[in-house]
Amino acid sequence: MRTWRITGLFCLVLAGLVCAYAGHARAQAPTPMATPTVTPPASTAVPAATPAPAAAENPLPVLPGLEKAVEFWKQVFTRYGANDVIFHDRQEPFKVYKVISIEDSPVGRKAIKEEIESISQSEPGSDVRAQRGISERFSSGLAVSRRYIDQMRQIFREEGLPEDIAYLPLVESSFDLNARSSVGALGIWQFMPSTGKNYMRVGPILDERRDPIDSTRAAARFLKQNYNVLGNWPLAITAYNHGAGGMLRAMNELGTDNLVEIIRRYQAPSFGFASKSFYAEFLAAVEVARRGEEFFPELQYHLPLALDELSVERNVSLAALLKPSGISQSEFLQWNPALSAKARDIPAGYRIKAPTEKLSALESAYQRLARTASAGKAAVVAASKSTIEASKSSIEWVMHHVAPGETLYKIARNYRVTVDAIQQANKLKGHQIAPGQQLKIPKKT
Repeated sequence: MRTWRITGLFCLVLAGLVCAYAGHARAQAPTPMATPTVTPPASTAVPAATPAPAAAENPLPVLPGLEKAVEFWKQVFTRYGANDVIFHDRQEPFKVYKVISIEDSPVGRKAIKEEIESISQSEPGSDVRAQRGISERFSSGLAVSRRYIDQMRQIFREEGLPEDIAYLPLVESSFDLNARSSVGALGIWQFMPSTGKNYMRVGPILDERRDPIDSTRAAARFLKQNYNVLGNWPLAITAYNHGAGGMLRAMNELGTDNLVEIIRRYQAPSFGFASKSFYAEFLAAVEVARRGEEFFPELQYHLPLALDELSVERNVSLAALLKPSGISQSEFLQWNPALSAKARDIPAGYRIKAPTEKLSALESAYQRLARTASAGKAAVVAASKSTIEASKSSIEWVMHHVAPGETLYKIARNYRVTVDAIQQANKLKGHQIAPGQQLKIPKKT
């Protein structure tokens, strides 16, 4: 049996590769109308997937044994809508018992529970699960994805990673920039705060998890680490949901790096349906996205949003930047969703995003502000030096002969200066003075 050594490496993974939580809603409990309509599945035996190239040719292969699972998720994404509830087997997702139209309501959730019990009784040995269709949500996400997908694919290409991984947000968030899970995962890549802070800036005013470009750069680095630790992309993609540490445990326990074997044999409370299905969902999303016009022939795609970037080297006032450029704050924040609407300044190091034709105006405004800030700083330094010199030149010195019984406090009070000023002028370390001693007393003119 092949065994993976995970002692030191495992500790590293647990410390540095925290799983980005998959916060998208998978199978929410459905709900029927007064009289559920039963729709016999067009074909309980789901059509087989198109044979994929060999793993050596394709870094994201449809592994033998996952073909039908991929087809199942393609139907969830394209054929069934939010009111369609698919009753299928948890262990064999492609084994569909029936599809019922059920509204999402308390009554519907009760009906689903009853239907699961009914099917379980009539199908001995079954492990029935209910899955809602998400064709409306998926198609909406696919339409939005066109705004960013070209730049996202380029980021993965520059990192030397498979470009199709750029479609993973279709599974994670349906490309909803404001997607937020109940446990705090945010943005199209659904990074948790603790994980996100390892790759980008996360805070109340600037949260780069909300920016599709910044978060894609972070996701590429995160997934590259997964791949370097786990050795193949099916495992690395699954680790985006389950965690690299969890996948290493499965590999070590079973002595295999074959994802299908792990799905079939690995038993762990945390390795549930969502983790087991994640790679198949991803492959289905990629195929639908690449053949979008075929699956959604009337879908109106968003126009590509080509954004250029300007890196700011110092904090700059947002209002001062936008006013001379003629760009509204709402328009600017649409291009830069990482910035909160409450932001007053753009922090140093941030990369401003804007369409090419708008970026030149922003760059000119920024350069003027930078020059003004530099000139202002130089003026402050010069003024400070001038003040110091003027202060020195406006001071007269009086020589005082210390009389018997005099103290520094008494002398300072008589000349209306501080004890400290006399000590500094005469380099005195303490308060001891002697009769006949001469002291320099500063006196402003």
